[in-house]
Amino acid sequence: MKKITIAIDGHSSCGKSTMAKDLAREVGYVYVDTGAMYRCVTLYALRHGMFLADGIDQEALRRQLGDIHISFRFNTEAGCPDTYLNGELVENDIRTMEVSSHVSPIATLGFVREAMVAQQQAMGRDKGVVMDGRDIGTVVFPDAELKIFVTASAEVRARRRYDELQAKGMPADYADILKNVEERDYIDSHREVSPLRRADDAILLDNSNMTIAEQKAWLLQQFHRVTAE
Repeated sequence: MKKITIAIDGHSSCGKSTMAKDLAREVGYVYVDTGAMYRCVTLYALRHGMFLADGIDQEALRRQLGDIHISFRFNTEAGCPDTYLNGELVENDIRTMEVSSHVSPIATLGFVREAMVAQQQAMGRDKGVVMDGRDIGTVVFPDAELKIFVTASAEVRARRRYDELQAKGMPADYADILKNVEERDYIDSHREVSPLRRADDAILLDNSNMTIAEQKAWLLQQFHRVTAE
């Protein structure tokens, strides 16, 4: 069976990462969470005081971007990769509402996206990879053999994010999360650099009313269809 590149794009909190992780595990591919990479840059910027009253200290971030080293290590207990920032496990730190509310402005910066895209392309050079994010099928891997664009209503996505944070014992307010989801949708879709959009050849999946099992079966069907061609 030939190896392919699988690009899963879509709106925030629509379950892209869960779907991508499950698919990668099922077919034996490498999984890369590109959103986690931007969250790592955001966490670094927060920790180093780069968010100012009038915006981001871009010069400081540009100077220190080379000091930001992001890696993924497989967690055998969880059955999926964990995210590390400069050798520190930050999987939970990057999922907080503080990081969620600051990540979109970081992701709009051209020099940040350029650095992250270069790393992502290097990770997927040998194919056999599942990558999810905002611009995988349009910018990172425009020639990916299988492209999926995932969406769901803002209310459904906010509820999923709320439940996820609650399950982890982390503070969560549904109204705040819904506002954040809607704000991120607008910023992601209207930024000048690599805006969120569905690639012309991407298959649309609205999973508002789908179970995880139904999504998994649908994705596997798409995978087997493309690899059999």
